[in-house]
Amino acid sequence: MPAVGIASLFASLNGTAQTTNQMYLSTPLPAAMPDVGLSLIRILGALALVLGLFLGGVWLFRNWQRLVIHRGRAPRLNVLEVRSLGGRHALYVVGYDQERFLIASSPAGVSLLSHLQSAEAADGPAEVNPVKISFAQTLVQTLKGR
Repeated sequence: MPAVGIASLFASLNGTAQTTNQMYLSTPLPAAMPDVGLSLIRILGALALVLGLFLGGVWLFRNWQRLVIHRGRAPRLNVLEVRSLGGRHALYVVGYDQERFLIASSPAGVSLLSHLQSAEAADGPAEVNPVKISFAQTLVQTLKGR
């Protein structure tokens, strides 16, 4: 008797499998697959959007100080003028509040060369009788240790 029960079980399963296969075969298949070019364009567009958002975030992170409003306060430290002397050497005129400094920059470091006249004194009237000294005279006086 158990053999008959197993045989009938297999027969019923086989019949169910045949009706399931017939059901899947009777459903219509899609007419055509989606266009590969259109899918590729969508993927590349999404990639471009993600990369754009990422690079925009990196730019904002590095340059956020440019976007902050200084609340009407003028900067106190300014580089007024720069002259390159070649290589990695340069002269800077730096202003802080109303004071000005002449600074030299080189690979060895930065050094203060001179404290210049304040901005108001430089814009004021010129000397009445400026003393004309040539470069050679100035050099000789410097070398003598005046």
